[in-house]
Amino acid sequence: MAWLRAHPLRAALAGLLTFLLLLDQLFPPPLPRDMPGLLVVARDGEPLRGWPDADGVWRIPVKPEQVSPRYLESLLAYEDRWFYWHPGVNPVAMLRAGWQWITQGHIVSGGSTLSMQVARALEPVPHSMGGKLRQIARAVQLELRLSKHDILTLYLNHAPMGGIVEGVEMASRSYLGKRSSQLSSAESALLVVLPQAPSRLRPDRHPDVAQQARDKVLRRMATLGRWPQSEVDDALMEKVGANPPRLAWVAPLAAERLHQAARRAARKGQARTVVHSTLDREMQATVERMLADRVGQLPRFVSMAALVMDTHSMEILAYAGSADFSDARRFSHVDMVRGIRSPGSTLKPFLYAMALDEGLIHSESLLADTPQSFGGYDPGNFQASFSGPVSVSEALQRSLNVPAVDLLDRIGPARFAARLSAGGLRLRLPRDAAPNLSIILGGAGTSLEELVGAYRALAADGVAGTPRITPDAPVHEARLMSPGAAFIIRNILEGGGHPDQPFVEQDTSGVRLAWKTGTSYGFRDAWAVGVSGRYTLGVWIGRPDGTPNPGFFGANVAAPLLHQIALSLPRSAPISHARPAEVSVAQVCWPLGTAAAQTPPEHCHVKRTAWVLRDTIPPTLPDRLRSRGLLEQVWLDPKTGLRTTPACQPLARQREVARWPALLEAWLPAQQQEALGLTPWSPDCPDTRSVGSVRLVGLRDGSRLRSAPGQKEVKVTLDAVGGTGRLWWLLDGQPVPVNGSGRRQSFTLGGAGRHSIAVVDGAGHYDNLVVGVDG
Repeated sequence: MAWLRAHPLRAALAGLLTFLLLLDQLFPPPLPRDMPGLLVVARDGEPLRGWPDADGVWRIPVKPEQVSPRYLESLLAYEDRWFYWHPGVNPVAMLRAGWQWITQGHIVSGGSTLSMQVARALEPVPHSMGGKLRQIARAVQLELRLSKHDILTLYLNHAPMGGIVEGVEMASRSYLGKRSSQLSSAESALLVVLPQAPSRLRPDRHPDVAQQARDKVLRRMATLGRWPQSEVDDALMEKVGANPPRLAWVAPLAAERLHQAARRAARKGQARTVVHSTLDREMQATVERMLADRVGQLPRFVSMAALVMDTHSMEILAYAGSADFSDARRFSHVDMVRGIRSPGSTLKPFLYAMALDEGLIHSESLLADTPQSFGGYDPGNFQASFSGPVSVSEALQRSLNVPAVDLLDRIGPARFAARLSAGGLRLRLPRDAAPNLSIILGGAGTSLEELVGAYRALAADGVAGTPRITPDAPVHEARLMSPGAAFIIRNILEGGGHPDQPFVEQDTSGVRLAWKTGTSYGFRDAWAVGVSGRYTLGVWIGRPDGTPNPGFFGANVAAPLLHQIALSLPRSAPISHARPAEVSVAQVCWPLGTAAAQTPPEHCHVKRTAWVLRDTIPPTLPDRLRSRGLLEQVWLDPKTGLRTTPACQPLARQREVARWPALLEAWLPAQQQEALGLTPWSPDCPDTRSVGSVRLVGLRDGSRLRSAPGQKEVKVTLDAVGGTGRLWWLLDGQPVPVNGSGRRQSFTLGGAGRHSIAVVDGAGHYDNLVVGVDG
């Protein structure tokens, strides 16, 4: 106290300083809030979509080191040459500006420093002496709290640039269409002077006035010796022209997804102003353009979604959640990348892969595409027809329904759904419902995002993954199938699965695409998903409200778009898909399904070259209608060669024949049935067959027919007795149109030779006969 009394001036200064510090603490400067707005950017930092702050102001945050050096040079030289030396206020500049105003009667030069301009931007004050003093005080407060780098950053982001635009980055992108790091000398000078009178100098509205102000900055840079005169002369020749402010609007639904995630994080105290995504802006724009080109061909309420993912990193490169974000009639705000919909047949590759891994099939296993009933569930094919005997490769590539349901019935729907769930593809079922056979045809729900993550397994040695939309998203991977199964399924989807044939390019571009389509019940959803090079991609088309779109199915609307996107993707060095050591090639025999080298020639009716896994060649799946197996002992009458039994003919000869599955024998032409050794039954011995309950009436098996005089063809009419459900008729193994109820069918047999006629009921039971036509 004695010291203070002895030095009253010091005491007064100490008191004043204490008072000022107290005021500083009681009335701190209004620094920006933690989350003034949000900007979602692409992987290269380019903006995708932004949201304004609470005041509706658009800005893109930027740091000094991210801005063109030419802009920083002209800003500091023109606005505040002593920025790095003064404490927020430049007394010399203030006195000079005041003297000019007094002597000349108008403002000649401003005395505000960048710190004062930041203070005014953060807290607008009236144009009065009191307002100026408040601005000075706030500038000093900023200097006490922040570094020069931080103050410069605030200026770069809050300088008024006209209308609702603030900051050099937003102004550069809005008016000039480029990043602030790419500004030329002339453009830098324009944006330096713009904050002096943002409305009067807006380059999009008043280009001539803006150019005069810009030229003043350029000449000042030459006068100060900061820029060469030649550079300034070149800059002066540039005309000022600008677009009206417009914020980026790319990947709107992907950005909205990240925006919502950022809001949730902000509520937990983890606010961010910039969210970095994995999206490739150029690829995103290309995909959006492709959707826009096609949207006019679609009905009014139909939308589309597309997703492209880097297979290795699982980073999403393109994300289009709707067809046209500006068209509310197409439910533009509904993100169908994440929408839960029926996947149609897109799950079939995973079923066949599971069957491969469990040793049930190889790529050429014999399957039955015939009418079948599975406990009351009667699946049909999309084309409402059947093909009879098909291989696994054919069944998958042609997306046949009955073989897939047959296989799922043997594996078990619950086990299959559990395998998918473990791989990241969770099937949504009605409350309290259990997985059933319909799930393989779309009787459950999933999303495009999960499908793309699961299809990744085909190009990643069987490992599925969760697509990642931000670089810091965790990596989630799960094995969905073995590397060998992934190779075989991909080979089937890409080229047909023929190891004995050279790969044929699908188009002249050289782009190889392994893809699968799907169509949900009632044409509600059309899908196409696949892998190509280093990408996994998928497409969905339909109405988000679930209304049917007759005639819209995966192959005719979704697949063309998928192929177009695949063709547009950047290509690096070709990616080789080496065959895993566990995959080999083997020749197999139908109908037994065994290795050709171990099958007697008389039992090898058809040879196939197959991909096999772990040297395992599983036999043909067990016959559903005959439990005694495919090898059967038959008895032949030594005199007539017709079938008989020892009870009817004691001298009958025994012969072992390889039977086809009962569901398929009706689909074999007469010549092939004869090759089986299944000759007609002797009239002296009753037919003891018990294949099913349907029977043919009107002709006897083995009958010989002759055309009427003057006729080259033979017309016959047969009746079907018994059987359940719908009936299918076949002539020489080929389906024929059914007349009326199907109980009575007429045939025209042309040409001499043997012909087989068969009828199949809804349960797969059949009856057939072979007749001969004499020439």
